[in-house]
Amino acid sequence: MAQTNSNNAIFYIKRITGLLLLLAMAAVFFISAISKLTDIEPFQWTFVGFGIGNMLWASVLAHLFIGFELLIGIFLLAHIYLKEVTYPVTIGFLAILTIYLVVLIIQQGNTGNCGCFGNWIYMNPLQAIWKNLAMIAACFVLMRIYPVKPYKGQEWIAAVLGMAAIVTTFIISPLNISNTPTVVNRPINLNLLYEDAANKPAAELRTGKHIIAYMSLTCPHCRKAAYLLHVLKKQNPEIPVYLVLSGHPDNKEAFFKESHAEDLPFLLYKDIAAFQEMAGDSVPAIYWVNNGTIEKESTYLQLDPSDIKDWLRL
Repeated sequence: MAQTNSNNAIFYIKRITGLLLLLAMAAVFFISAISKLTDIEPFQWTFVGFGIGNMLWASVLAHLFIGFELLIGIFLLAHIYLKEVTYPVTIGFLAILTIYLVVLIIQQGNTGNCGCFGNWIYMNPLQAIWKNLAMIAACFVLMRIYPVKPYKGQEWIAAVLGMAAIVTTFIISPLNISNTPTVVNRPINLNLLYEDAANKPAAELRTGKHIIAYMSLTCPHCRKAAYLLHVLKKQNPEIPVYLVLSGHPDNKEAFFKESHAEDLPFLLYKDIAAFQEMAGDSVPAIYWVNNGTIEKESTYLQLDPSDIKDWLRL
């Protein structure tokens, strides 16, 4: 009798521990998905960094990725084929992400926000690796203490929940198919950049076509824009990008540490009044300049590589 009571106690301890661990895992996937979905555009640029040259396709892939995270969270919560499908798929998914993060550290160092939780929770790549390894370990523990046998009608529930997870991402954050730059066609006085012989652009920006971005070193949106321009230039080295920066030199290190934009040519411009004359009322100001004329003005979310290449060819 005592042995039976002991076995029952162990069984319930395993079940309660397993349920709490499973709920924590599901919560991590839900938070990860929702945090990206509320500010999806920067996440889209991760796929541009993989070589996807079209923002529409990058957006579709970003939505599908987030939908897959939601799907894993829902399958864990609904106990859908846990031991047979959900646990192994979760382990494989986390392992792939971990390999990506290792490559990221090798290429760029352990700097910046990995984006695992969007802008909600800052996490560098190494912290994200430890998080993934802990979740993989948790999956193996769950396979031992919380297998849960499949229940009747599970395949239909899985199909409905799976479709709902994917479709939800497109409903909450619809694809912006017409996200195109504004046509401007007004002159810009780039001579101001060349008035100080000791501090002027090495490139000649007054002739030819250039993407010129005016940014403040302390502006968070500017840092995000600089990162996206860094990705754009890395995947499309033929696109001429130039940064005109304003701010105290002490803020330069933090700006580049977060944006990884050290590879972009830039000028730290000292004349605030002249900077505002060129940049306009707000930053980041990203201009598509052709021979001293701003032909288009875009946000950093409208920098579609294929559109820029078409403009350069005109």
